[in-house]
Amino acid sequence: MPRAHLDARRARILEGLDRTAEPVGSATDSLSREQIDHLVREAEELYWNELAWEELTDEERVVGGHLTELVFPGLLAFVDGLLLESLPRAEFGTARPHPEVVEEILLFLAERYWEATAELEQGADSGSLVWARAMTAHLIDLVLYPLYRLSPAEREELEGRA
Repeated sequence: MPRAHLDARRARILEGLDRTAEPVGSATDSLSREQIDHLVREAEELYWNELAWEELTDEERVVGGHLTELVFPGLLAFVDGLLLESLPRAEFGTARPHPEVVEEILLFLAERYWEATAELEQGADSGSLVWARAMTAHLIDLVLYPLYRLSPAEREELEGRA
């Protein structure tokens, strides 16, 4: 089910574009399984830490929910770093994007979404679980956008349709 949910969100985004979108390409030097697992664990920790902080502080609450972009700034910056295709100056080296890591992060988010869905279907009565589930669904989109190089205008148009 998590994979199907992720595929459906990806399809909704890609079908909403007026162009063919390809994901960011992988670097020629791929990461080892151990390196990928380490980066995914780092992303998971960012997710849980930022979610817990929002539960404690409620800083990003607005009418109708929370601002997902502001609840998960570290995770979104981490994803952006994994997808860098160029660096501002050559002296920093060469960019090495790793979309394979981002795909695994997306699968983690989809799994978390389905875990929350299952808990709610089993009768969990938690407002924080409801908003965490909704934010996780939106977070999946926010991770897919840079993976497929969506422009700010394309993002805004898709967000307006949702």
